[in-house]
Order: sequence, then structure tokens, then C-alpha cells
Amino acid sequence: MAKGRLLEEKVARKGDFCICGSHFVFQEVDRVITREEKERRVKSIAQDLQQANLVVFTDYRGLNVTGISNLRNSLRAEKCRYRVVKNTLTRLACRQVGLESLEQHLTGPTAVAFSSADPVAAARALLKFSNENKTFAIKGGMLEGQLLAPDKIKELGQIPPQEILYAQVCGGFQAPIQGLASALQGTLSKLVYALEAVRQQKESA
Repeated sequence: MAKGRLLEEKVARKGDFCICGSHFVFQEVDRVITREEKERRVKSIAQDLQQANLVVFTDYRGLNVTGISNLRNSLRAEKCRYRVVKNTLTRLACRQVGLESLEQHLTGPTAVAFSSADPVAAARALLKFSNENKTFAIKGGMLEGQLLAPDKIKELGQIPPQEILYAQVCGGFQAPIQGLASALQGTLSKLVYALEAVRQQKESA
């Protein structure tokens, strides 16, 4: 059998990428898509960017199909969508919704997590997966319109679940409670920074 034909039989297309055996091939599939299809994809990504309160860009280099599926499932449980994207189309989507600042993350293999529910739970799932898969990298993202560096996303993922956090608040932190209550009336990003201040004050006490 010809080598080219053998390769064709082993390769299955997956979105804009190929899967050879159990591993992703990080090269875009050489196929032509219509202008209408490109516009549809750009619109879809733009909608995800607008609807999400947390957007996280990741580099999934080195992961196999099982790894990607496991991550998708863990994020889906937190009502977070994880999709492999094409950088050129995602760049157009960012410009379409005025989020050009996110273009810095569009290099190399890119998959994006879009959370419209609990951003802390989504960040926690990404952090857990990152700790278990050293080739997986968090590039950066945005929370409620504020840019987040990779270390800030990891800090977000380290915030305890709500039930534990409430127990900690009720158990002791008297000084920061007023600030925490005020933050609860504001955006999620303000809440995150208030919770981080609570944690730091406890550690320095």
C-alpha cells in the first residue's frame, strides 16, 4: 500500500486539526473552507467571548485524545465550554467584539475555555488538569473584562469551594468581612480580589 494512502487511513480530521492514532498533530488541516463557514466560525467564537465571564487560553501541546476528552468533561461539569480554535479566526472574533488585547495569546496550538457560570470552579478544573499534565499550559485570559496573567488564573483556581469559604468566613475573619460584603454587590472580579486579600491577611496574621 502506498505510504500516502496509509497515512490517509490513519488520519482522522478533528475540527481544524488532525489526529494520528491517539495523538494530535498540531498542523492545520490543509483543506478549503468557504467564506460562509469562516464567517460562521468567527461569529460563534465572538458570541462565546461576549457571553463568558471567564475566558482562558491554553496550549494543549503534547496531549492525546483521551486527555483532551477528560479535560472537556471536567469543564463541562462546571458549565464551561472548551474548544480548539483556529488562531486566525479567533483573532478576527476578538477584533469583532473589541477584545484585541487577547490576541497576544493566539500563538501555537490554542484551545479556549469559556465559562458563563462559576469562574472559580472552571479555573480550579484547569489548574487541577495543569498540575496533572505538565505539557499543558495556561497562556492567560480575562475575567469580567480584566486581563489575567497565568499566575492570576492559577490563584483564582486556588480559591476554596463556596461551602469551605463560607465556613472560613464564619469561623474567623472579622476585619475583612465588610470588604467582602461590599464586593459581593459588585462584579465577580472584585470578589476574587477581595477573597485574595482575605487569604493574604489570614496568612500574615
